[in-house]
Amino acid sequence: MRRRKPYLFAVAGALVLAVTACGADDSSSTAGSAGGSAAQTITYWASNQGTSLENDKEVLEPELDRFTKETGIKVNLEVVPWADLLNRILAATTSGKGPDVVNIGNTWSASLQATGAFVPWDDALLKTLGGKERFLGPSLAATGAPGQPPTAVPIYGMTYGLFYNKKMFKEAGIDKPPATWDELIADGKKLTKDGKWGLAVEGASVSENAHHAFIFGQQHGADLFDASGKPRFDSDQEVAAIKQYLDLMAVHKIVNPSNAEYANGTEAVQDFVSGKAGMLMWQSIATQLKQAGWSEDDYGLAPIPLPDPSQGGKQVNAMVAGINLAVFKTAANKDGALKFVQFMTSKQAQQNLNKAYGSLPTVTDAYDDPAFESETIKTFQQILSTTAAPLPQVAQESQFETLVGNAMNQLFADVASGKPATEEAVKAKLTEANQQMGG
Repeated sequence: MRRRKPYLFAVAGALVLAVTACGADDSSSTAGSAGGSAAQTITYWASNQGTSLENDKEVLEPELDRFTKETGIKVNLEVVPWADLLNRILAATTSGKGPDVVNIGNTWSASLQATGAFVPWDDALLKTLGGKERFLGPSLAATGAPGQPPTAVPIYGMTYGLFYNKKMFKEAGIDKPPATWDELIADGKKLTKDGKWGLAVEGASVSENAHHAFIFGQQHGADLFDASGKPRFDSDQEVAAIKQYLDLMAVHKIVNPSNAEYANGTEAVQDFVSGKAGMLMWQSIATQLKQAGWSEDDYGLAPIPLPDPSQGGKQVNAMVAGINLAVFKTAANKDGALKFVQFMTSKQAQQNLNKAYGSLPTVTDAYDDPAFESETIKTFQQILSTTAAPLPQVAQESQFETLVGNAMNQLFADVASGKPATEEAVKAKLTEANQQMGG
């Protein structure tokens, strides 16, 4: 899912609501003809991908106008802030009153799939989009529980990388990005001087913290859930992973303690773009860099350092992030909604929108555009295809993000106030989260 926006997640139980209020049955999950619906209008809830809600409208409306011109179907667009999106989606699943089409963060896929509120994209329906083989494998893997038809289809591909300020690196005598965790710390210390910091983080962001808990947990060999679906948030490996992240502020002091208050998904990015921090572990910030007048001569992108394989961890340095597009079973114009998904996954729409947002197309045929040949995009592509892993595709995933993300928020706040981030303190918070999940 797109990590640069803050999300509010429903607490335990909210994602296993029955779909009895959703109305429509599964027989309506196949595409019909354009003329099959009398209502030539659809309602679309888009997630906030750009620098503002207005920026998203500026990006989307030309494409939506093109869709209307091609199909005669008008799109009523609403861009929903990330802080509101999941709760609004959940309300729509229970009331049966929602949009025809909605963007969802891909980490929510299995959780929302469990509600039964969305059209399943079986093989027959995927063929209307060119077949499953047309989509990038990692992005398609983050669309629902294994062995079940996807609950949505991917439209914006993303993953994490390490952005670094080339000018600050040169001034600090650093000639290449860090390849190991020790190098990350050493470089961060060289950059931390004269009111500037080595690295910026969003220490009060539920989603950012949960995503890093997963990534670094994988590097330490942690599994968030066991084979039966029982949470294992407080394993020794996960405790070590989260302490490693907290220690960037607590022990190594390469992160400004004020970052413990950063929660809205933009402040850490702004610190990097304004030159207050030399490194940033993030997904795409193309729009912000462009607005600040940066070019690829000013910054670089490298993989987040991987662990030593001999330590038993997995060679994972990113998550399969991105945005999926789902159709409600209760859609007033289901035919129009399915046609809209076909349009949004078309080659031209994929190129236009992913160029605008600095994200990755999720369909293979869109990559012949020169815009996707930049060094930044190539690096993101390499990470996504080789060392990124999807978050657990289980119904409780959103609860994990809420509980562990909030636990880390509290731990960062403690560190900023001068309390040590001991293994005992970390484990206590994670055990509490485990218990709240019933683990």
